[in-house]
Amino acid sequence: MGIRFYRAYTPGTRNRSVSEFDEINKKKPEKSLISSFHRAKGRNNRGIITSRHRGGGHKRLYRKIDYQRNKIGISGKVVAIEYDPNRNARIVLVHYKDGDKKYILYPRGLKIGDIIISGINVPILVGNCLPLQKMPLGTEIHNIEIQPGSGGQFVRAAGTVAQLIAKEGKFATIRLPSGEVRLISKNCWATIGQVGNIDRNNLTIGKAGRNRWLGKRPKVRGVVMNPVDHPHGGGEGRAPIGRCHPVTPWGKPTLGYRTRKIKKYSNILIIRRRK
Repeated sequence: MGIRFYRAYTPGTRNRSVSEFDEINKKKPEKSLISSFHRAKGRNNRGIITSRHRGGGHKRLYRKIDYQRNKIGISGKVVAIEYDPNRNARIVLVHYKDGDKKYILYPRGLKIGDIIISGINVPILVGNCLPLQKMPLGTEIHNIEIQPGSGGQFVRAAGTVAQLIAKEGKFATIRLPSGEVRLISKNCWATIGQVGNIDRNNLTIGKAGRNRWLGKRPKVRGVVMNPVDHPHGGGEGRAPIGRCHPVTPWGKPTLGYRTRKIKKYSNILIIRRRK
């Protein structure tokens, strides 16, 4: 993936950069794999805002992604690499030998015409999917299951990759992109390789309107609000927050305060927490 940088023709193009989309070869999605997509815009079933700063944005169609990779023993051919507006990673259209079509996440290095397959004893090649117990140590993986059969839930964002660093007993030890090291059942499946579009984090938005296209509404600092709106608000002129530690609009500590539950069931599986 390349990045296109703009000159400052207008204030909106100053410091702006976009993807070149040079790896994409198909513009219209597969009709059988799309569905309408109602975006909640941060509201619950009563219309009350439960997640701030969401709303607007361009209309989207949802692409159905195959996270489970359960076409065991049936090889598929990579037909197209496409853009997906619902995620920062690219997606790949795969035609299987039995006539089925599926979208999967685009693994870096996969090319059009390549053959991929899911199975217990398949080659360790980019795009193939197999159980953790059948992978050699040091393998780079993505789209990792948490529970066997649940479908991939870990390591799905653009450019992310995890590493299999140990296997002992019923569990495999995985180093996640966040730096967290945790145990996962060896019966869980994962896909070989790194998620593509690795330069995604190097893009510069350039103007506020581009965030609005993505459905992100403006954010305002609590310090500049009134006391009725935020605990940091109020004061004469530019005033500090007036507390020993920053808090959320609802008074909970923030900016470094750990919010993970002490008695969460999966704590025993975490060997080293993320920083």
